[in-house]
Amino acid sequence: MKLNNKHIFKRPRLLIIGCGDVGMRLLPLVRARFRVFAVTSNPERRAALRAAGAVPVVADLDRKDSLHRLAGLARHVVHLAPPQPEGTRDCRTRNLTAILPDGAQVVYVSTSGVYGDCGGALVDETRTVAPKNARARRRVDAETVLRAWGRRAHGRVSILRAPGIYGHDRLPLERLRAGTPALEAGDDVYTNHIHADDLARLVALALVRALPGRVYHASDDTRMKMGEYFDAVADAVGLPRPPRLPRAQLAQAVSPATLSFMSESRQLANHRIKRELGARLRYPSVEATLRSLPGVAA
Repeated sequence: MKLNNKHIFKRPRLLIIGCGDVGMRLLPLVRARFRVFAVTSNPERRAALRAAGAVPVVADLDRKDSLHRLAGLARHVVHLAPPQPEGTRDCRTRNLTAILPDGAQVVYVSTSGVYGDCGGALVDETRTVAPKNARARRRVDAETVLRAWGRRAHGRVSILRAPGIYGHDRLPLERLRAGTPALEAGDDVYTNHIHADDLARLVALALVRALPGRVYHASDDTRMKMGEYFDAVADAVGLPRPPRLPRAQLAQAVSPATLSFMSESRQLANHRIKRELGARLRYPSVEATLRSLPGVAA
């Protein structure tokens, strides 16, 4: 898409940090309202971002010296970039807040992993965070840093806590083909989901309707355990269901990272996105989405 609209320079500027899959789904939803700048650390992605309607900006959150071009560029920011893969502090978010203009709006996509294991309980956004691994601690750090920046710089920070992101082209097919086991029913955990398209829509709604300082669960209506999810995907695409193992045996068969995802159980209440953001999910449940996938090839 060529940005040749004569009013383009009058639109408010939006900066998307971490414009990967969800960011690319977001672009068509916001490019009529904003002049969009998309950050990439890979110069080879500039053409794709430009074709999708964004002005590409090459910068790297791991390199402070590359961020000067972002300073003051936009007063609306969508932060989709994950933390760096080690440590308990999110250095990338810390680097970002150093160049954000006072009074800016930031929508940050975090993770429901910040709650840790809730024993399968239904939790809302008032639940105290209790991260159990370094990955989730980095996300809590990012949220804390952004809130502190908001108080200091009179910024408007809204946080979307997303669970497992899936989509028509984001299904665990390789896991199923590999026969990776799942937990047996007695040990299984509740898992939560959001379709990537709906997550992009929730980000777009948050830019317009989110309250400053507010946390929202970016989750669908599904109430499903993890093994049931794998079974449902397998049935939908014609692959064998994964074998089920008790937790003690499964711990010997999967990586520690995979096991950590299978050690936390919670159900996310999503009333707030409907009541405050006016969200109407296009894909309200995994089951309904999978029923629409008869053509998915295994």
